[in-house]
Amino acid sequence: MILRIGNASGFYGDRFDAVREMLTGGELDVLTGDYLAELTMLILGRDLLKDPSAGYAKTFLRQMEEGLGLAHERGVRIVANAGGLNPAGLAEALRALAARLGVPARIAHVEGDRLPPGPDVLAANAYLGGAGIAACLGAGADVVVTGRVTDAALVTGPAQWFFGWGPEAYDELAGAVVAGHVLECGTQATGGNYAFFTGHDPAALRRPGFPLAELRADGSAVITKHPGTGGLVDVGTVTAQLLYETAGARYAGPDVTARLDTVRLTQEGQDRVRIDGVRGEAPPPTLKAGLCRLGGFRNEVVFVLTGLDIEAKAALVRAQVDDALAKAAPRDVRWELVRTDREDAATEETASALLRLVVRDPDPEKVGRTLTGAAIELALASYPGFHVTAPPGKGDPYGVFESVYVPVGEVPHTAVLPDGTRVPVPPPPRSRALASVPDPVPEPELPPPLPPGPVRRLPLGRIAGARSGDKGGDANVGVWVRTDEEWRWLAHTLTVDLFRELLPETRELPVTRHVLPRLRALNFTVAGILGEGVASRARFDPQAKALGEWLRSRHLDLPEVLL
Repeated sequence: MILRIGNASGFYGDRFDAVREMLTGGELDVLTGDYLAELTMLILGRDLLKDPSAGYAKTFLRQMEEGLGLAHERGVRIVANAGGLNPAGLAEALRALAARLGVPARIAHVEGDRLPPGPDVLAANAYLGGAGIAACLGAGADVVVTGRVTDAALVTGPAQWFFGWGPEAYDELAGAVVAGHVLECGTQATGGNYAFFTGHDPAALRRPGFPLAELRADGSAVITKHPGTGGLVDVGTVTAQLLYETAGARYAGPDVTARLDTVRLTQEGQDRVRIDGVRGEAPPPTLKAGLCRLGGFRNEVVFVLTGLDIEAKAALVRAQVDDALAKAAPRDVRWELVRTDREDAATEETASALLRLVVRDPDPEKVGRTLTGAAIELALASYPGFHVTAPPGKGDPYGVFESVYVPVGEVPHTAVLPDGTRVPVPPPPRSRALASVPDPVPEPELPPPLPPGPVRRLPLGRIAGARSGDKGGDANVGVWVRTDEEWRWLAHTLTVDLFRELLPETRELPVTRHVLPRLRALNFTVAGILGEGVASRARFDPQAKALGEWLRSRHLDLPEVLL
């Protein structure tokens, strides 16, 4: 038996037409959609404050205007975490929509992830597993919407229902978790954001198709896409997504702890990559929970510095603005000079550098009028050629994300079936605490290093791919290569010390290297580089999306035998 699970959304705001494309483009049993991220929860929390009936992804409801009928005609179940902070509200809105359209869709939802909020907390949610989804599907639901579940739960839930896996089918569940992790970010598995995109037909990558997984009862899967859609699926695209927002060998979740060091990838044919060999262990006794709270208010202004004396111009305006801000004294003032200028430039834009000022404070006045006055009053009194990219306005609120862990038994995971019956979902019968695992994953044996030979000074990206992302205030950078010979070089060369040298912003931060030989990959975790998380927008690249590309652009000695 094969269960075909497709994905039609990797984030809130993804391609609107993907639902229709996936439902009409080929065979499918279940269509999933991932709409939630740390920043999304903050946005939905603010929505809920304004309107108690809100708090869910309204885009999904609009997509169902067409999607409900298409799914019913084709016998496709729909599972999405679009419920956000109000899955019951979304389920009710879907019932009203189905009645208006005349589609006999049975709607269920999963709840229990919302935790009691603390002071200033807009949203507090535990990450649930897939058992509640499985219970809803088992009761005949055509559509299941959830609040905060793990991204992989959108796949483990349907798989548990379809194959009848019990909670201790660890290897099978782990295989589904890996497949779910590949699917969760949509087109990132089919050529989107792919490090080696230049080696493929640009026309094919212009509009990548969304991915699907053909799951089997043993937990193995084939990652592919609908026939005739754009993009590509190969070992590289799947590897890149496996490394995204993960860390070491143990990938813990509420259903199972998947062993990423056991994953085996095989190119089975064009746009078909088999995943098998995955092993699993009992899940931990706690659930990760995300707390989103209001951190304060933020504002920024970008000064344009053109032509000569860039450093002197920056120093002058910094001193002037610092003098003007001295009385208000915002809690956090950050300056960054970005040297985008070129010498003897042929256009004004390429002759210009950008000086970015960001201020934060709990008091909106300190980052609003104070900053506006400090910047704009200098228009005729500062450096030659003074102008800004846009006048600063009022300060915007920003959020802070914090991860905590709660005992699984304290979270009331509940499946609300199509007929309204509320079914408590019991916690897994066994657990395994990661912090006290008696048999830690042994350090993998490295391959023999390459013999000495001639080298050339070139970017790391000539050989290695990378993908990076955020987890709260931390970032991960996964680096992989495509051949065994390249792996022999990478495994011995890219140490933590060299990583810090290539990315100076990480030098003072804790960096951990994880080795995944089966993927020919290294995964680096950089603690604290993103401050208080993406919603606080503390860094130029607040989600670390391009941290891996910066690493690939750095020059080092590459063996000529690999070029």
